Amino acid sequence: MDKLTPERRSANMARIRSHGTKPEMAVRQLAHRLGYRYQLHRKDLPGTPDLVFPGRRAIIFVHGCFWHQHPEPACKDSALPKSRPEYWLPKLQRNQQRDSQNMDALVQDGWRVLIIWECETHDEEELAQTLHSFLA
Repeated sequence: MDKLTPERRSANMARIRSHGTKPEMAVRQLAHRLGYRYQLHRKDLPGTPDLVFPGRRAIIFVHGCFWHQHPEPACKDSALPKSRPEYWLPKLQRNQQRDSQNMDALVQDGWRVLIIWECETHDEEELAQTLHSFLA
């Protein structure tokens, strides 16, 4: 049972952004500090990647652990909601299926793709190593 009223839940959901999220901003700022320049949200590429490095043929997606269902068992943010599973399960599965299709299309076009999960943005030092090893 949802603890919020339908109106409050709707207001919460309406405030969820697809671009400029806190995890995405952390990755963008760190990549810039490390000296990497990128393009944002290219609509001409499958999935509208968060960061695109055209000269390196590299793409980074910053995925929210809940919305994209982080497969890491230790990630607590990817737990399915207990209320309305008949709604949430198909919705989240569609997100995963779409992510997979976009990734396949990008790889077939010759792009290297990295997914950074929301929970991975908390450790800046480890994130910097991941970015450098992927982009160098």
